[in-house]
Amino acid sequence: MIHLSLAKIFIFSITSPKKIAAFRLLPIGKVIQYVFIFVFILSILSFIHFTTGLKEDSTSIEGLFTYLENKKWILYPFAFVVQFIMSTLLLFIRISLMAFLGMYILKILKRRGEYRHVWRSTVFSYTIPTVLSIVLLYVGITDGWILMITTLTCVIYLTFALKYYPKK
Repeated sequence: MIHLSLAKIFIFSITSPKKIAAFRLLPIGKVIQYVFIFVFILSILSFIHFTTGLKEDSTSIEGLFTYLENKKWILYPFAFVVQFIMSTLLLFIRISLMAFLGMYILKILKRRGEYRHVWRSTVFSYTIPTVLSIVLLYVGITDGWILMITTLTCVIYLTFALKYYPKK
């Protein structure tokens, strides 16, 4: 299982809760690599949304937009780096909190597992909610609704995966 490509892991994360449960045994380096590449791709999409959104909202702040138009070469790389760092931090916090909730779900399901295993499963369970959040962002749904929808989706998907953990 160690030799799985990140593309295969991505596909299995979307299609198979049983594989997500099995991914708990992947080395932490592979899991972290998955998270960073996934966040990088999502940061690019969010950055595109940011740059197009900046131009759309510019009619109300003409002076600022004119100033920023001359300074794009400074603003955009800085904004991308900040976007990447904040997205990574936020995703790690969400994964950690959901893994903590996953430990309670394990107890309810009377399954055996350690936090580190649940954390790894949560990383892969968060694939669908994260992709869903980008889609919902482009549709125009507010951040509060996106957070609620993605959290519920992650809890459901994580619960399905935790059912494949060994019994006590």
